[in-house]
Amino acid sequence: MALSITEECVACQACEPVCPNDAIRFKSGIMRIDKNACTECAGYHELPQCVEICPVEGAITNADGTPMNPPGTLTGIPRKKKSV
Repeated sequence: MALSITEECVACQACEPVCPNDAIRFKSGIMRIDKNACTECAGYHELPQCVEICPVEGAITNADGTPMNPPGTLTGIPRKKKSV
């Protein structure tokens, strides 16, 4: 049970101070979640605090790789796929 931060992250660092397990770190210009420390806030909060505060859709995924804030959930506007 651990969350991951994707390349969609803008490194705003809003998630780092809200993590009750100190599992989130800013390293080499990117945010990372320590999988050994992340408990998805179980025992602390009903929902993962990093997900609750993250302003970027698709920046945090669950263990299955599913975005916790999928495109469209924060803005109400689904992201359009880029045409090739």
